[in-house]
Amino acid sequence: MKIGVQTLFGGPVASRPEFLIDTARGLEERGFSHLWAAEHVVNFQNYTSAYPYSDDGVPPFGAETGIIEPFTALTFAAAHTKTLKLGTGISILPQRNPVYFAKQAADVDVLSNGRLVVGVGTGWSAEEFGALNVPFERRGSRTRDYLQVVRSLWCDPVSSFDGEFYQLPACVQSPKPVQTPPPPLFFGGESNPALRRVAEFGQGWMGYRLTPDTLPERLQKLENMLGDYGRRLDDLEIAISPYDTACDLDTVKRFADLGVAQIIVVGFADSLDGMHRLLDGFAETLVVPGANL
Repeated sequence: MKIGVQTLFGGPVASRPEFLIDTARGLEERGFSHLWAAEHVVNFQNYTSAYPYSDDGVPPFGAETGIIEPFTALTFAAAHTKTLKLGTGISILPQRNPVYFAKQAADVDVLSNGRLVVGVGTGWSAEEFGALNVPFERRGSRTRDYLQVVRSLWCDPVSSFDGEFYQLPACVQSPKPVQTPPPPLFFGGESNPALRRVAEFGQGWMGYRLTPDTLPERLQKLENMLGDYGRRLDDLEIAISPYDTACDLDTVKRFADLGVAQIIVVGFADSLDGMHRLLDGFAETLVVPGANL
């Protein structure tokens, strides 16, 4: 079983270069498989939108927690690591320009020698979309068009796309990603539309706040959708984050029995010492004993 860590590099301590360097190196040295960097370009003091992974709908970070943009953070981490997989966890594609998204991702893949994993989501904060002057409505359909733009820019010698939400004239973008096929796309989310995106476009699925008891129903739904595209669950890497629910070695074993390939634990700390203690604890209880699962 692979163990990854999702974190956000934000706030007065965690946004400092030494914190990012030490965290990335610490993950690699302790045998973690992935670093997943979160994204929010702006935060708000008050939200009407409900954060989907808390009981009260309030996000677990304050408005003052400015988060370093994930491709920037992962480029910096790539310069200080050699084997650690580097993932956007997740990047909110429909509020971005897809041409710049494809460019940033390809460049990180080049500079990391092929270690990028692209986690994609459609977002939950209407306020954030509003700050970017991007419609929140129909963001799922927008994402579908943008994914096809990205795929063309990564794969085609001459790229183009003509869709409802984006028209890309014939053009050439380089360098292409190092990875062939291109960096794997992991989709976050547990809703039926999110699973449909996984089935159509994904190489991986990131499910959040799930347990071994709640996962099977979503896996069955995903398997049915994959069949519509001539695909199977074996074609995907399943990565599950228990998020704020308990996760011990027995839980990891139960997830492994369900076909989960990676557990993503959440690692937030406001000091380097705190991050060291957190990673040491995960390494002792999950990474080392989970390596043989």
